[in-house]
Amino acid sequence: MADLTCDVAVIGAGSAGINAERTARKHGATTLLIDPEFAGTTCATVGCMPSKLLIAAGRAAHKARHADMFGVHAGEVTVDGPAVMTRVREGRDRFAGGVRAGFARLPDGVRVKARAQFTGPTTLELDDGRSVSARAVVIATGSSPMVPGPFRALGDLALTNETVFEMEDLPESLAVIGAGVIGLELAQAMARLGVRVAVFDQQDHMAQVRIDAVHEAMKEALSREMPLHLGTTPVPTVENGKVRIDWDGQTELFDRVLVATGRPPNLKGLNLEATGLALNERGMPEVSFETMQCGDAPIFLPGDVNAQRPVLHEAADEGIIAGRNAATFPKVTPSPRMTPLTVTFTEPPLVSVGAGPDESALTGYSDFATQARARVDGEAFGTVALYAASDGRLTGADLFCPGADHMGHMLAWAVQQGLTACDLLDMPYYHPTLEEGLRDALKAICKETAAG
Repeated sequence: MADLTCDVAVIGAGSAGINAERTARKHGATTLLIDPEFAGTTCATVGCMPSKLLIAAGRAAHKARHADMFGVHAGEVTVDGPAVMTRVREGRDRFAGGVRAGFARLPDGVRVKARAQFTGPTTLELDDGRSVSARAVVIATGSSPMVPGPFRALGDLALTNETVFEMEDLPESLAVIGAGVIGLELAQAMARLGVRVAVFDQQDHMAQVRIDAVHEAMKEALSREMPLHLGTTPVPTVENGKVRIDWDGQTELFDRVLVATGRPPNLKGLNLEATGLALNERGMPEVSFETMQCGDAPIFLPGDVNAQRPVLHEAADEGIIAGRNAATFPKVTPSPRMTPLTVTFTEPPLVSVGAGPDESALTGYSDFATQARARVDGEAFGTVALYAASDGRLTGADLFCPGADHMGHMLAWAVQQGLTACDLLDMPYYHPTLEEGLRDALKAICKETAAG
């Protein structure tokens, strides 16, 4: 097989890599997109989309069980586990199939199905025996689940987000290790589908919530649906074909364990030492947040692999930045970044926007316990915290309330546009809507601004 040359070699065909290759090609570069599988993005195959399909099933069961409050009597709710998981996989496969169809439309010669490692700053060796010589390289290899040693010893009894959707049926019981985004989303969905679920985490705070008022609202709401064992160190062992979890003098048996303890970058096997980059104790190079460039080298690191903002829209944006700069190297152009926005699709959703309370001068709160639309819908609980500079300009927000995923977008747009709390109060609010619930927090900030 002939060796390969190109202007930009992209390692990894996930969201960041796809966008990096496309952007580099748009800027006139010859490109190679190198991946050992071309299975589809993390989002489509094992992340956003299959998890939302499972969450949708849990939502349907939950609403049916609680329809009585509206005078609607649905009768006994039964969950067909195999049917739930079949729909999850079929939906996932459609989303992943759409990504794979995009690979098929790539120009001839761009797609290279192989595993790559560095032999120099811009040279690669493929596992099919070929070599690649490029002017610049984009590393977009993503991340993978971390499974601590005691849980690896459980074998097939331990699940991650990359294996949980392959179950043919729902387990009767599930221990979830890790109260981050993945753990909480899947734990609540499983609990609503009738699985006995318990969540364990060594930290006292879930999902990196930045302010106590929002965390307490989340903790109260989720505790109604499943036990939360926070600030504990669960110890797993196998007992009679089940998983025994010991913690704080307590013991419980579970059919399976979902390990959601983080997703470190996929850097193993790349032989980064051959690049000459300075690497830290974790084997990571320094990466510019504005350019995706590693030091001053012709190497760029976008997406989950850089562990900066591991969410899809940021990975796609970083891929565009990296692809453009790789194509124009040595000219490298810094790019403004979007206002940070993360959504945890629990119900209600948890949303984080922009700067937190420690970086802001003013904070305003809204309590959704008496919010009109939330009461109509039987979902009257949750808290909103909005943050602003001393002049009232919005800087960030944390929300755990009905509709937070939609209102979070509106607030992120407001922060990015430099709007003040008073600017938002001057906008129209239709009645009755959940958006009206933001006004108490906005008014509190406006009052403080006026007092100043």
